[in-house]
Amino acid sequence: MSLLQMSCAGAVMILAVIVIRALAINLLPKKTFLAFWGIAVMRLLLPFSIPSAFSVYSLIGDHIPTTVPAKIPQAIEMLPVETNGQMFTMPSGISNMASPIRVTVLNPLLIKQSGGGSIRKVKTDKADAMKIAKYALDNWVDLREYPPMGAIREQLKLYSRQYDLYMKNAVALQNNLISLTDKTFPGVNELFSSPERADGSQKWIDFVITFWHCECIRLVGETAFIERYRKWCKRKGYHFSPQKAASLYIDSLGLIATLPKSSSTKLLINTAAKELAFVKAALAVLRAEMARLAQQLPEYETVRAMYGVGKTTAVQLMAEIGDVRRFPRRSSIVSSAGIDPAADDSGKHISKSNPTTKRGSPHLRKTLYQIVYTYLRKAPSDEPVYQFLDKKRPEGKPYFVYMTAAQNKFLRIYYARVKECVNATDNQEIAKL
Repeated sequence: MSLLQMSCAGAVMILAVIVIRALAINLLPKKTFLAFWGIAVMRLLLPFSIPSAFSVYSLIGDHIPTTVPAKIPQAIEMLPVETNGQMFTMPSGISNMASPIRVTVLNPLLIKQSGGGSIRKVKTDKADAMKIAKYALDNWVDLREYPPMGAIREQLKLYSRQYDLYMKNAVALQNNLISLTDKTFPGVNELFSSPERADGSQKWIDFVITFWHCECIRLVGETAFIERYRKWCKRKGYHFSPQKAASLYIDSLGLIATLPKSSSTKLLINTAAKELAFVKAALAVLRAEMARLAQQLPEYETVRAMYGVGKTTAVQLMAEIGDVRRFPRRSSIVSSAGIDPAADDSGKHISKSNPTTKRGSPHLRKTLYQIVYTYLRKAPSDEPVYQFLDKKRPEGKPYFVYMTAAQNKFLRIYYARVKECVNATDNQEIAKL
């Protein structure tokens, strides 16, 4: 018998003595009531009881349901992960719906602005982990679970980021090669108008590897150079034109090189040209794989059909935006790109012209700028994005203001079209089931 049951038993005995005394106070001797009170006191003092089948409490206990222990809520396991650009990768095994661990992704800017509970400037792995954990605990209610991304979309985003990184290297290497060739063969990059091949090779880069100095052309004579140029075109798979060969020879006669024709200069030019050719080839491979992955997504054809969106920009848009269903409204996708105007109101001060927040993806903003620049250059009068852009220019808006407004407009149209396409695809899949 528990302590609570013993206390209840003593209280029942006291009530019983009081009732008997009130009913038989004149029928029983005084010593009997003293004995009853002694039994009640002993019931309260003794910490045990003798079990009996004839106990009243045994009869009552058969009809009293056992108290059901309250269910203790199970602790929620949550893993806060900080986004950190190229290095950010969701841990394997917990990024799927079957995992019992909740994953929430935190913006490092929010963690930095929170202060981490200290004004000291400490940069260690332990301190960073404590800041992330403290921010997650302080904002537990407001944290949202990270929606798992499909394998194709995750790979596509990773390829897109790598493509941007390789493209930056390619631009730097190309500027470096142009700077070097201006000292040995000035203007050689402007002598050819052939577009870049599917494998990433360019005619002027291959030409520089072989004819790295202007004296490589003019010292051999026109006839010898034309024959050598013909063999080079056949070996590289380029179209040969005698008129082009003669033009190259004539152009080389009036050039002045600042670096001598030597083995060290040749090594310098060839190394820079081969490095650029290698990066260009890597970019071509990445583009092909990105296109293959993007074609497996349902919205690919819808995005490609939009004006100003090319093969590469379509893939980059889809990679950076991801699944549009994760955005509850159009303003959410605009905010994720960082092209929404910032708020600047305080008291009676209400600012009407504010810069963009730029708190979103810089890769997405770059892609949007390239698309809107196509609108500006082609000027399609029947496109709503260009009509909106052309409406802002006569109002005297600065260049970046109406360009950003056009990006905002394009992104809202993208959200509506792609969401309709994805929902239609889901409905078709449900109908098949």
